[in-house]
Amino acid sequence: MEYDSLNPDDTYELAKKLGQQAKAGDVICLIGDLGVGKTLFSQGFARGVGIEEYVNSPTFTIVQEYEGTDDRRLKLYHFDVYRIEDSEEMEEVGFTDMIYGDGVSLIEWADMISDILPDKYTKVTIEKNLEKGFDYRKIVVTEIG
Repeated sequence: MEYDSLNPDDTYELAKKLGQQAKAGDVICLIGDLGVGKTLFSQGFARGVGIEEYVNSPTFTIVQEYEGTDDRRLKLYHFDVYRIEDSEEMEEVGFTDMIYGDGVSLIEWADMISDILPDKYTKVTIEKNLEKGFDYRKIVVTEIG
């Protein structure tokens, strides 16, 4: 599916809808350049999962765990792998246990660890197109596997 986001609110609301549909075991991989809105997308997604606390990108801690407060009580494992040097580092933070666990995993910069992603995941690519406006984003959601 391809979506046109005309402003940050559009991106947030799309992500929130995807979060509302998420279930335990889902892995969502965010791909996009710096400044395209991966963290904003993560915030909307987290709200859809039922996370009420503020969500920011765990750039230096690699992963942040949240627990939803809605009826589903889903856990959200929010990864930002921008600063890792080797995908083997992911095992040090319990990556495999989390992505195959009882929560939803959201991975920013997932293309950097493509060699350890599960066979099945949802790929979300966010791209700018300045010809369509400063706030415009093309968001492509693809089921892999």
